[in-house]
Amino acid sequence: MPTPPVGVLPHRETNALMPIRELAELAWEEVRDLDRARTVVVLPVGAIEAHGPHLPLGTDVMIADAMARAGAERIESHGVPAAILPPLPFTAAPFGAGFPGTLSIAPAIVTDLVLDLARELTRHGFAALAIANAHLDPAHIAALTDGVARAREQRLLPVVFPDLTRKPWAMRLTEEFRSGACHAGRFEGSIVLAARPDLVREPARRALPPNPASLSTAMRNCARTFEEAGGPRAYFGWPAEATAEEGRASIETLGQILADAVREALAKQGAA
Repeated sequence: MPTPPVGVLPHRETNALMPIRELAELAWEEVRDLDRARTVVVLPVGAIEAHGPHLPLGTDVMIADAMARAGAERIESHGVPAAILPPLPFTAAPFGAGFPGTLSIAPAIVTDLVLDLARELTRHGFAALAIANAHLDPAHIAALTDGVARAREQRLLPVVFPDLTRKPWAMRLTEEFRSGACHAGRFEGSIVLAARPDLVREPARRALPPNPASLSTAMRNCARTFEEAGGPRAYFGWPAEATAEEGRASIETLGQILADAVREALAKQGAA
């Protein structure tokens, strides 16, 4: 069977092409008729945050959406239905707060939102909530982690959150990503070139010199902003080296990470 276009899935029984389910686009009777006890709901999560002079403020949201779609394809390929929620674009982003356009909200709001969403999806009988996250600010990661833990304490549906800042997931991504110098650099720039090339400011991107300062190292040394971490223009890494080809490969990897995390969580639930 030929490879379907991006965003389209082969139906397992008929081999016909079918679109990825967008939960917000379904009618309520269509949701009623879903096999909800087996359906995984995917939430893309990003931020509105400065990403250098060459990438849009919504870069993380675009990466999360690409990860969610690639992940949903792989989840479905293993016979598990999936549905994608609209992206969550607002979260804690204190590292970029000093740059015009960055919108940072309180971490507790993000935690409560994840928890309330888990409650609602549990009420409707869905199998799991998978978070496709592309925003790596420590305050945001902590907020998501807290939401996952509280959902577990309240015995809600499984909330699956593969934290890309930690093993084993981080080790599957690019060398630049693992170095920590990866905000608006080659890794993220490549994904935006693959997903939304029309939004990349190409002359600016090609002209940017490398910034090898590692955000992860700076965070361990108590930096609290991009400026303190050595990113006065809100980028780290090698943006001029970004390519759409690398971006497509990274999207594939991100989708596989999400699918693997979901499979592990559902297997544990079945064994419990």
